Amino acid sequence: MPADYKTISSEASPEFVEKRSRFIGYIKPVTTERDALDFINSIRQKHWDATHNVYAYVLREQNTCRYSDDNEPQGTAGMPVLDVIRKSGLTDVCIVVTRYFGGILLGGGGLVRAYSHSASLAVEAAGQIMMRSCAVCTLECTYNQYGKLSSLLPENGATVDNADFSDKVLLAFHIPKGELSRLSKLITETTCGTVEVESDTEQYYPEKIQI
Repeated sequence: MPADYKTISSEASPEFVEKRSRFIGYIKPVTTERDALDFINSIRQKHWDATHNVYAYVLREQNTCRYSDDNEPQGTAGMPVLDVIRKSGLTDVCIVVTRYFGGILLGGGGLVRAYSHSASLAVEAAGQIMMRSCAVCTLECTYNQYGKLSSLLPENGATVDNADFSDKVLLAFHIPKGELSRLSKLITETTCGTVEVESDTEQYYPEKIQI
C-alpha cells in the first residue's frame, strides 16, 4: 500500500465578496478523475448563470492534476487555486470557485488574490486529515489478559475497532504499519507468549490534523 497522504475531511462551500464580485469556494474529497469531473459538472449545473466556474484538482490516481481558468485571463484563476492545493500538501481534492461578476474589474493581481483566497477559505473550512496506512489486526485473549491489553493497545498507538466477548475476548484493531512490530513484541512479553497478533490486510484510516 502506498505511503500516508494528506487530504480533506469533508465538503465545504465558504464564500466572500470582493468589489461586488461574489466568490463561492466549493471543495470536495475525491479519489478518481471521474469523481472530480462529476463534482465540477454538478457545480456548473447548480451555477449555470455564474460568470465563471474555475476549478482545480489533484489526485493520487496516476499523479493527476488539472485546472481551468474558465475564460478568466490566463493564469489568474485555475493556477492560483491549484497552487493553494499544492502548497497545503493535499491530494484527492477538487475545488471549484464560482464567481458572479459584480461590475468592477479586479485586474490580474486582484483576480489571483481573490481566487487564492477563495480556495484557502475552502481548505480551511473543509478541515485536513492524514490518511494513515495501517495494519488491520486481531488477537484472542483471556478475560484476565484483556484488562492489561485494553490499555496496552491505545497506549502504543493502536485503535480498537471491535471487541467480541464470548469464551475468550476477540479484539479487532488497527495500528500504523511502522508500529506493529513493536506492539506485537510488547504483547508477546506481557502475555508470556500466549497471545499473538494476526494481521494480513492493510487499510487507510483518517487522523485529524490540528492546524
